[in-house]
Amino acid sequence: MKPVTLRGKLYLIPTTLGEMNPHDVLPQTVKRAIDFIDDYIVENEKTARKFIKSIQPEKVQSSLRLSTLNKHTDVTQYNAMITPCLNGLNIGLVCEAGCPGVADPGAVIVKIAHEKGIQVVPLVGPSSILLAMMGSGMNGQSFAFNGYLPIDKDEKKSALKNYENLSYTKNQSQIFIETPYRNNKLFEDFLQMLQPSTHLCIASDITLPSEYIKTFRVADWKKITIDLHNRPTIFIIHKM
Repeated sequence: MKPVTLRGKLYLIPTTLGEMNPHDVLPQTVKRAIDFIDDYIVENEKTARKFIKSIQPEKVQSSLRLSTLNKHTDVTQYNAMITPCLNGLNIGLVCEAGCPGVADPGAVIVKIAHEKGIQVVPLVGPSSILLAMMGSGMNGQSFAFNGYLPIDKDEKKSALKNYENLSYTKNQSQIFIETPYRNNKLFEDFLQMLQPSTHLCIASDITLPSEYIKTFRVADWKKITIDLHNRPTIFIIHKM
């Protein structure tokens, strides 16, 4: 009888939210996982190698086997990426910033792992979405992450009005992100398109020395000057 090969596990390895000492925000479980994992699925090989080295400088880089998963990856490659687990090897899934699978393309790999009966092990790390909610003073009992708003101005205005009304009728905070170089434009749109009494939280550079988390009514934000250009930012609105 052919021996049964034990399956490896898929470890979801969090990263920092910016340039900083990873040991300030990541627990020892992340280092221990990197110690024994040589197979990784990553968004960018160069930054992934830099991150792994920052966590475990003694890790032999030539021992690492990295598969790249990003918007250019063909879907036909997904199953091959998870194959090492079927052969008894552990895999680490690493995103560019924060937690794998949350606002991150790695979610598709996690889905495949479940379908193939592979154990998924999420490790503790910083999530900009949850940290922003924690610091916002808004409704942590009911909130929704909506990702990006439409680019078209009319579509954006319509979507924002719908989300604003939803926040009021359901008492549900609404969370958004934007490409960092468009942050200032989105901030201006919020000030123009939302009701003056609606609460808006701006959470930028979370966990970094330049961290900025403030919640005010839209009317009050109009009196404040802030530059969000190229700063990773979470936006949260809630009409109360």
